Amino acid sequence: MKAGFRAFFVYALTATLACSAGDSDSDAAEGTEDITLSLLAQPAGDGVSTTLAVDESLASQGPRVSVAEVGFNRGDTTALVKVLEMSDYGCGYCRKFHEESFGPILEEFIEAGMVEWKFVPYITGMFENSLAVTEAAECAYAQSPDAFEALNGRLWADQAVWKGSSEPEALVHGWVSELGVDMTSFDACLALDERIPRIASATTLAQQLGVRGTPTFVVIGWPPIQGALPLQVFRDVLAAAHNELQSLQEGSGEVGGAGP
Repeated sequence: MKAGFRAFFVYALTATLACSAGDSDSDAAEGTEDITLSLLAQPAGDGVSTTLAVDESLASQGPRVSVAEVGFNRGDTTALVKVLEMSDYGCGYCRKFHEESFGPILEEFIEAGMVEWKFVPYITGMFENSLAVTEAAECAYAQSPDAFEALNGRLWADQAVWKGSSEPEALVHGWVSELGVDMTSFDACLALDERIPRIASATTLAQQLGVRGTPTFVVIGWPPIQGALPLQVFRDVLAAAHNELQSLQEGSGEVGGAGP
């Protein structure tokens, strides 16, 4: 990675996002019995998440980041419900969500055409090796969405491995070499920092949105939902949002919507 971009990240992350709470999966109780569809009316407080200290002044500084410029889209662009997920690959609660809840959500809502989901990995500054693996994921995606999906799954499943590695770049490079991508192009992508601007934009977007913990989910049109909430809560929230938007669409005669 070029020194200039590394310096940018060190400066930006030190000045903005810092750890203010632990990342142990046993830190908080689920409280599932008290979580209702009111999540669509106010931010959730019951989900377990990695808490961040956020400088409120950053939300209004600098040019606004276009959501279209960052992240990875899944699902039909005409789906009524649009979800923006802000996560850090090093976040334990983000891993919890992807391992326990995302699979059923993908099958039941995204692949069913009800939800378009944009996954935006960004750098909280809390996990030393996160930038290296995020850049690898971006460079894999630049060649092949399928390669990205495979690497994305492994980054969650083997999170403890790369977080504890003294050479995360070499470790993940080996994983990518198994995915059938052009390694010459992949290496060039890393050497030239081709995807760093996207990662920087994603991190700026999180700041401008005032993300206070990871994972954070924005169901477009409603307040953000924070934390690795139980699967059934996600099902209830997405179904309620879809039903409401479908009713509004039927009343207005409109079809589909713009992607996140």
